[in-house]
Amino acid sequence: MPKANNAVASKARRKRVLKKAKGYWGSRGNILTVVKHAVDKAEQYAYRDRRAKKRSFRSLWIMRINAAARLNGTTYSRLVDAMAKKNVDIDRKTMADIAVRDPEAFTQLVKSIID
Repeated sequence: MPKANNAVASKARRKRVLKKAKGYWGSRGNILTVVKHAVDKAEQYAYRDRRAKKRSFRSLWIMRINAAARLNGTTYSRLVDAMAKKNVDIDRKTMADIAVRDPEAFTQLVKSIID
């Protein structure tokens, strides 16, 4: 009895991997063995950087809050410490947004916390 190749499934598998490599440069986009390695590596970077993105945004928010706090005569660490003592629960993302979009409101916030 001859060996049955499941051509439909194997072609679909190749097509799925090649579709993920759309736009890759040179042989990374059209030679199957190279494409597999390129797509695997790209997915590893995507997985890693979804987590790194969260760290980098948190760092950006802290920098923005610190810059705005220093314009109001305090520092980030003193501001966060005072917030903890007064049980003020505003997350860093929101505080950074207030600091950038509405500096007057941030000034009032800092004064109410530091007093």
